[in-house]
Amino acid sequence: MGYIPFFLTVGGACLLFFLTVKTTMQRKLNLQRELLSQLGLAHPELGLILGEITDPELAMEGLKMKNSDQKIPKSSLELIRQLKVNKYQYNGLIKKAPYNWVAKIAGFQAI
Repeated sequence: MGYIPFFLTVGGACLLFFLTVKTTMQRKLNLQRELLSQLGLAHPELGLILGEITDPELAMEGLKMKNSDQKIPKSSLELIRQLKVNKYQYNGLIKKAPYNWVAKIAGFQAI
C-alpha cells in the first residue's frame, strides 16, 4: 500500500517529461517548416514546397546558383542561419540519451 503513491508520482513525472520533450521537438519542426516557407515566399525561384522540410545547405546552394550575378539579401542569409541553428539543435536533442527514447516512441526522425 505504501508503494502506490511512489509509483503514481514516478509515472506522472515520466508522462510529464514525455509530453514536454514531444512538445519541444514538435515546436522545433514547426519552426523549421515556418522558416522554410518564409524563405520560399521570399525566393519563389528556389521551388521550395510549403510545409516540406529540406536541407538548408541545398537552399543556400540554390540561392547562390540563382543569384550568381547579384548579392544574396541579408534577410535570406539570416533565415538560412536560423534554419541551420534550428536543425543543429533539433538533431542534437534527438541524439541525447533520454530524449532519443521519446523521439523513438513518438516517431521523430533527424532532419
